[in-house]
Amino acid sequence: MHMRTKKWARPELQACPFYINSIKGPDSEDGILKGTWRKRFANPDLPLHLEMGCGKAVSTAKMIADNPGVNYVAADLSADVLGVARRNIVSACGENPGNVQLLMADICFVDKIFGPEDAPERIYIHFCNPWTEHLRHEKRRLTHPRQLMQYRSFLKENGEIWFKTDDDTLFDDSLVYFDLCGFEPVVMGRDLHADGFTPNWVSEHEEKYMALGVPIKYGIFRMKKEEPATDFDPLRYHLKRE
Repeated sequence: MHMRTKKWARPELQACPFYINSIKGPDSEDGILKGTWRKRFANPDLPLHLEMGCGKAVSTAKMIADNPGVNYVAADLSADVLGVARRNIVSACGENPGNVQLLMADICFVDKIFGPEDAPERIYIHFCNPWTEHLRHEKRRLTHPRQLMQYRSFLKENGEIWFKTDDDTLFDDSLVYFDLCGFEPVVMGRDLHADGFTPNWVSEHEEKYMALGVPIKYGIFRMKKEEPATDFDPLRYHLKRE
């Protein structure tokens, strides 16, 4: 997500008790996060859910407020975006909610930040960049096999990925990715609102496409215990087009 620079964002984030920076810099906690996530919350025994690419956290803030019995890590790369996310979370949940950590991170290297000891039960990937302009950009997708195999390395047994997108190509390709990487669909559809799927917390992005009449594709994918084939290399994998 691109956003104009907000001079207030970094000072507000640095003063925020639930903000963590994993990007190298003077306030970075890079290298000391892996395996520490559960004890960073007021109640470390609650289920742990991650959102990859929370954006301005319009829907995230609603989700956190509705689920005080779940610990959340909401991650994004931009301090300007996370500054707005912090304000939205504070507005919905108070100045220092005990069940959320706001994380600035490069999700492409998420396995450097989370480990098997953290064992989150769920990952949300909602409206990520589809990277459909050029096939060579496919590996940047948050559902690409090289990403899914990273998630497998730290998800709890039978952990789930909740996925939403407005993009047909990304959805169709992601179905292949999930199957290849050992994730089976629990529920899946091509029109979330017509199907009446719940629970569903609506983001600005989702509202935009709802107004345009674009169906929202969705799915919950559970990690199977069996590892993918040993000859499968997620770093080299790409789909072949006809």
